Amino acid sequence: MDSIVDALNNAYKEFVAAAANVLEAKESSGGQKNAATDAALENFKQRWELFRVACDQAEEFVESVKQRIGSECLVDEATGSVAGKSGAATTALPPISAVRLEQMSKAVRGLVIELQHGGTAGSSVHAHPSVPFDARFSEDTAQ
Repeated sequence: MDSIVDALNNAYKEFVAAAANVLEAKESSGGQKNAATDAALENFKQRWELFRVACDQAEEFVESVKQRIGSECLVDEATGSVAGKSGAATTALPPISAVRLEQMSKAVRGLVIELQHGGTAGSSVHAHPSVPFDARFSEDTAQ
């Protein structure tokens, strides 16, 4: 994480320095376009792109951490391992095994993918909306 923060910080500093160089080049040329202003602008564009890449990488890292934390919390909640922790909310649902949770997660991912591709996900298994989905009958869990 430190390397991502350092990369973002360095990219930002270089971007700001490039912006300052553009302003200095424009001022020294009297507002006229010349080789120095063109070079400064080109450097500015490159630094802008590098800064955007660094921002994208930092955002991807944050998203992956959020997903990992969410998954860990979900597993903890579903398996009941948070029951002994202070401040944890208790639920009336009985804990399920991590294996079972993974099977259900795979089933849901399969349905999402099928729906994204325009399929009628689970139409043979889940034909009526009032019937709750049961992953035990999903093709993904039969493995």
